[in-house]
Amino acid sequence: MKRMKKFSLKNYHSLFIAAVAIGFFCALLANSLKSLTEYYEEKFFRISGEHSFLFLVLPAIGLFAIYILRHTLFKNKANKGLTEIFDAVNNRAAILPSYKIPSHYFNGLLTVVFGGSTGIEVSTVVASAAVGSMGNKKFGLLKLYKTELICAGAVAGITALFNSPFAGLLFSFEVISRKISGHSVLVQLSAVASAFLFNFLLHEKALLLMSGLHWQYYAIPYFMLLGLLAGLNSVYLTKCVISIKKLFSKFKNEQYKIITAALLVGVSLLLFPALFGEGSHTIKELLGDPSQEYTGSVLIMFILLLVLKPVVTSLTLSGGGDGGIFAPSLFIGAILGFVVATVLNHFFNVGVIPLNFMLVGMGAVLSSSIHAPFTAIFLICGLTGNYALIIPLFIACIISKVVSSSILPYTVYTYRVQKA
Repeated sequence: MKRMKKFSLKNYHSLFIAAVAIGFFCALLANSLKSLTEYYEEKFFRISGEHSFLFLVLPAIGLFAIYILRHTLFKNKANKGLTEIFDAVNNRAAILPSYKIPSHYFNGLLTVVFGGSTGIEVSTVVASAAVGSMGNKKFGLLKLYKTELICAGAVAGITALFNSPFAGLLFSFEVISRKISGHSVLVQLSAVASAFLFNFLLHEKALLLMSGLHWQYYAIPYFMLLGLLAGLNSVYLTKCVISIKKLFSKFKNEQYKIITAALLVGVSLLLFPALFGEGSHTIKELLGDPSQEYTGSVLIMFILLLVLKPVVTSLTLSGGGDGGIFAPSLFIGAILGFVVATVLNHFFNVGVIPLNFMLVGMGAVLSSSIHAPFTAIFLICGLTGNYALIIPLFIACIISKVVSSSILPYTVYTYRVQKA
């Protein structure tokens, strides 16, 4: 009995050390990818604004660069996003090979900076999970804890990327492992603490730091309406991604597939530059002054963005781009919240605060897109560094998730798993 207790303590000690190391390296990976992406995305977007033909050219450069890297360095295997994590967690024989770290890192970077209408969140999460998987493979005692270490990498990546430890932990329990045990709590708490400490030492702040947020109780019915519309929008996003991927899977020649996707994305960017990359430039511009007056034609343009963003995201992913629906969900939610608030104020003289509706819309669309309301709630709180909107976020995120899951029992990430 004493010998077993010592063995158990040794396991816990090894798990703790491994989790802290994983959290540190994943935070380093996430922050470097975020910084590189923000810098070059802004640079290429500004240059494309001056020379508009680049909107047509850049997506092809990004997608073909990914194609070349995959065929020369990454064993000719396409990245499959969060599905790779689900496979590794649910299948004892499945692994996340170490080459998935540079594969997702560079492919995610190339996709977004060259205008691909997605984000680096899923690329970061899978690369981080692969860091956790390496710990499992390298050390004998840790081979029993593959799932815990993979989840540790994933939650550390989310924590570092959004500066929100609660969002990281909840993402694991709502989306990846969906189970709680003593081992998993220890490992994930250790990894999250390590990643958050790394961010603290680097003075990383909330991405959309907001102060003075407030809301009125009379707006609750309108937040409920926003939750309903967010759920419907996420269903449209999911259907777009799945349908367009199926359509592009019929291409026999992969190069023709890339050319077709890149051309369609390029034309979309030329007509609607706001669709470039993650779209954070558009969100920050709106959040900077959401109360300004907009004409009817501008409002129609925002509605068109709601329709087109899921299509262009789907084309980016179908053409071989690396990424997921985190950033598109946040973009769609911000635009949806702004449109709803503007319509309510302009046509019905309701007097709601557009900024609040944009932030709550971001959470609601993300909640319904990944079926993870609590992850979305705390992710938005982490992004803003403010918990003032937690009640409206809770209302809208729960409603949107219920609406979307009642129409579609799966997400973009679980579709293949549930249909298998």
